[in-house]
Amino acid sequence: MLSQFTVKNYKSIRDEMTFDMQATAISEHRSRLIKASNNELLLPVSAIYGPNGGGKSNVMQAIHTLELKVLRPLYATEADMNGRLRMKNLEIVPFAFDVESKNSPTEFEIFFQTTKAEYRYILHVQRETIVYESLSMRKVETNRITDIFERQDGKISMGDGFSKLKVSEDISDTLPLLSYLGITYRKNEVVGDCISWFEDGIEFLNYGSPIQELQLAIANSADIKELILNMIREMDLDIEDFRVEKREAGDIQVFTKHSIDGNAYEITLSEESSGTKKLFGLLPFIAESLMKGTTLVIDELDAKIHPVLLKHIIMLYNNLEINKYGAQLIFTSHDLSTMNSEVFRRDEIWFVAKGNEQNSKLYSLVEFKNPDGSSVRKDAKFDKQYLEGKYGADPYLKKLIDWSVI
Repeated sequence: MLSQFTVKNYKSIRDEMTFDMQATAISEHRSRLIKASNNELLLPVSAIYGPNGGGKSNVMQAIHTLELKVLRPLYATEADMNGRLRMKNLEIVPFAFDVESKNSPTEFEIFFQTTKAEYRYILHVQRETIVYESLSMRKVETNRITDIFERQDGKISMGDGFSKLKVSEDISDTLPLLSYLGITYRKNEVVGDCISWFEDGIEFLNYGSPIQELQLAIANSADIKELILNMIREMDLDIEDFRVEKREAGDIQVFTKHSIDGNAYEITLSEESSGTKKLFGLLPFIAESLMKGTTLVIDELDAKIHPVLLKHIIMLYNNLEINKYGAQLIFTSHDLSTMNSEVFRRDEIWFVAKGNEQNSKLYSLVEFKNPDGSSVRKDAKFDKQYLEGKYGADPYLKKLIDWSVI
């Protein structure tokens, strides 16, 4: 599970910003919170709102860039790379609108949890060159914090208990040490646990092609298929079943089953409506996330589906009888039909917009202060006040309306 992510000097993000999935001490919907292995309370969902060009996608891309920086070297020698790694490498680009930032490193820091430990990983990258890197962990059983390694100015120091993990003296300054350890010492319990989270604990949806997404997400798991069918039935779609036919060329054909007047008919997914095709591109990811307890990150989730279906999916993550394994959904959106106190806690609603110097600012509704210094009430009309520009990030403007109130 993702606990917290911090980034500085990345694309439109000039100043340090932190995206937090740790629950704050507010009263609403506490029964929906996920209790992590260390008893910390985490959020099951978070949505980021803001105008086009404000920097919403850059927050998502920053997390994805860090994941790819760690994982790509592990797959570099494999002929058939994992599907999510076939995409073009996300270049690490610093903030462009001041000289100091352009010549400074991009900084990433992430806290994530497995069943064994909470990890803190820091990576500072000057274009592609790594200038600083460290990894530490806090064990669930003992709550003890242990430094695993630190790398600075080309010098590497291994923490107590990890000195046996020998590191080559000529390791490339563009290769993360965590990636090197993943390649060389994957069988080490701590290294394997940490790398496994980057591989399987967080997933980024490629929302460009629904059919491609389906090819990547369809699994042989009967449980995942049944969950997909249950979601389709809950959404009152006229589809009773579906099957996936794998072709010799390596592609797939999806068939949907309909029942009309007691007779069964089957058509290809390509014959379905664009909305149904988009839904089939999304639901396997949702189902797999819920079944495995992973963190699913989706840019512009509302662009794929009807607002009623969007709310339904959000509430799947909010329902801990369905979300049994601590899955998390993080997405950007323009849809305001779900921006209300029934669906979200205030710490689950985030805004991004640009300041006067073209730098993006990220903040949650729970930390927003009104001009008189008061907080937003938990029973406020979030969508109405957002449209009125009261939360700073006006949905129709790229810039913050009043920087001083943030």
